[in-house]
Amino acid sequence: MPDPAAPLPVSSFVLRAKQLEIDAVRHLASRAELVDVIGQLIQALQRERGASSIYLASKGQRFAEARQTLVAETRPVAARLREVFAGHLDPAEGATPQALSLMAWALLGLDALEALRLQIERQALSAHDSVAAYSHLIAGLIELVFHVADAAVLPSVSRLLVAVLHLVQAQEAAGQERAVGALLYASGQCDEAHQQRVVHLIDAQERSLKVFAEFADPELRDRLEQQQLGPGIARLERLRRTVCAARSGAALDSNLSDTWFDVCTDRINELWQLQVQLVSRLREECKARIGEARQDLQDSQGLLRRLRDNPPPLTHAVDRFFDAATLPDTAPALPATPGTAESASLLDLLQAQSARMAGMEAELESARRALNERKVIERAKGVLMARLGMNEEAAFRMLQKTSMDQNRRLLDVAEATLSLPELMVSADAGARGRR
Repeated sequence: MPDPAAPLPVSSFVLRAKQLEIDAVRHLASRAELVDVIGQLIQALQRERGASSIYLASKGQRFAEARQTLVAETRPVAARLREVFAGHLDPAEGATPQALSLMAWALLGLDALEALRLQIERQALSAHDSVAAYSHLIAGLIELVFHVADAAVLPSVSRLLVAVLHLVQAQEAAGQERAVGALLYASGQCDEAHQQRVVHLIDAQERSLKVFAEFADPELRDRLEQQQLGPGIARLERLRRTVCAARSGAALDSNLSDTWFDVCTDRINELWQLQVQLVSRLREECKARIGEARQDLQDSQGLLRRLRDNPPPLTHAVDRFFDAATLPDTAPALPATPGTAESASLLDLLQAQSARMAGMEAELESARRALNERKVIERAKGVLMARLGMNEEAAFRMLQKTSMDQNRRLLDVAEATLSLPELMVSADAGARGRR
């Protein structure tokens, strides 16, 4: 039995602290694997959701086989996630009570998935309800990603996890947009509520990608910027304009449902490739930190030297206060807020980000107004094209010229065109006659 009066070796505490650090990084590496598999399942469910939306909206005429194929691809990914969940039951994995509860919630959703698929197969629920059901399950999985990320204690890993979390959220907003847009196109009819959902989902993607860009490294930011300038985004914008600018109840070309699905899928796949790279870097960071910690553990003398060279921050303040060569300006004290940048949790980072996001609300509201204005102008162009048999460019020029001639905003002219198109057209014709 150890003598209680015997001095305790400092090295024992230092070595134990380093071993606990290694264990913490191992837990992070395990959570990185969990985030990766969750991401794979989310992407699979997103594809299944989009195909099911088209299948139901088209009354079973479209995507019947594609949907079955995607269901078959989702099943093994879900089975893999169940295995990963089971591994986290081991106390050595260090899973928190909240994480285990979220896993249990996700398992309930997965258990109910086959019944949902059967309802879809029988067309026993609406496309809208199908999209909502899949989105409900995916939301729980994203919540688990958030909790896993919030448990990170290493700043470098925390930043990567913040980027992963917001990239996952951007992909989910893009996936919901794909499903809602597919519903609209496949049904062949526009609906104002779904149009507004598409507009809000576009906003959500932009917000999440801004946060991702702030926390991701320059290479991934550059890759995102290149994606945003690619031809796929231009095609997506044209399809967005078609579906967002149409009048509620107006007919949509149902043949475009396949095109919409493919264009949206290309965008989501590009975002997924960013996530693959990000998770790979997360694993590399964990591996590197474990390697460093093991090397330190082997060098006990180095650990003691580092301990002496890096005393607690408050000791520096005390040393300065009692420095005989200087006059003290304040009493030594701990920081006003516990924790430093080196120990800030994901929650701290997100709270700071939320404060910055609050300052962007005016900009986002301006973007929403711009989208609504664009919708009105697009509808006005459509009226002129239908009534005068002109092409889109000529219709827009007519609106612009009327705006300048009457010294009115383009939006006001467009709204007048929609409310009294005959007067607008006759006034323009009279003006041409006077010339």
